[in-house]
Amino acid sequence: MAEHTTLLEEPPRPDDPATPPAAPARRSRWVALPLGLLRTTRPRQWVKNVLVVAAPAAAGDLFHGRTLSQLAVVFVLFTAAAAAVYLINDAQDAAADRAHPDKCRRPVAAGEVPVPLAYAVGGLLALLVPFAAAVLCNAATAALIVAYLVMQLAYCVSLKHVLVVDLVVVTSGFLMRAMSGGLALGIPLSRWFLITAGFGALFMVSAKRYSEALRATGEKGQTRALLREYTEGYLRFVWQLAAGGAVLAYCLWALESGGSSADVLPWRQLSMVPFILAVLRYAVFADRGTAGAPEDVVLRDRTLAVIGVVWIGMYAMAVADV
Repeated sequence: MAEHTTLLEEPPRPDDPATPPAAPARRSRWVALPLGLLRTTRPRQWVKNVLVVAAPAAAGDLFHGRTLSQLAVVFVLFTAAAAAVYLINDAQDAAADRAHPDKCRRPVAAGEVPVPLAYAVGGLLALLVPFAAAVLCNAATAALIVAYLVMQLAYCVSLKHVLVVDLVVVTSGFLMRAMSGGLALGIPLSRWFLITAGFGALFMVSAKRYSEALRATGEKGQTRALLREYTEGYLRFVWQLAAGGAVLAYCLWALESGGSSADVLPWRQLSMVPFILAVLRYAVFADRGTAGAPEDVVLRDRTLAVIGVVWIGMYAMAVADV
């Protein structure tokens, strides 16, 4: 009996493998939670927010005064606003995502980030970002971000289930990013810029939906419920219409003025060539059903990236001559 008591009272040895490593486990949870929150904000999607430079670049004011520092602020604000939407969206869809073959790995669905915490952090960001925009930029930028948040949160709740409206909302998100830099810097937004950016965004969004529809034939409910309501022919019509609208608007801008008589080359007109080539190249991926997220398409295809760089160079020369 005495020997049995001694065995019971013997403290566990520090090097005993049966002893649970409580402190390391606690530390790993403290590390896993912030990383899970960061992953929920979709860092790969942050590249979309580079669109905030579009309006100042289109006006030829990208390197004037405090432009770059202000655009960096707008980039951070839109990244935080998008993060709020992603957090709230994943918290709302956690149960459905757990049954999805890919979305089940999202931190909220996988249980790495508690649903109440995702709601809390997302809601806090949604409240703070417009206030920060009003203080750091101006009222117009704050109003645009409020409109973006309202529209995107409405999309998460119900609009993503409404035919056609879902395309408009996602397209508007890209267009708002493109407009934000101009509003923050007080740069007028030309009609050609808005038309080209709007049709260009609709082209990429509808091409992505069309590709999803082609890949998900017979399994549309598992990928995106609304795909069951679209036909492949309709989505093909939309991305072709949008591509044509973007090309037409850009060409009308390029041909609107012949440029200065001192120009060595007509850069505005020449920039039409790489722009049209880029649209045609992107359409190849749409037609094959491999046009996923726009940033993935651009970064994956070297030819498209080279065409884009050439277009940027010609466009920069064109706006520098204005």
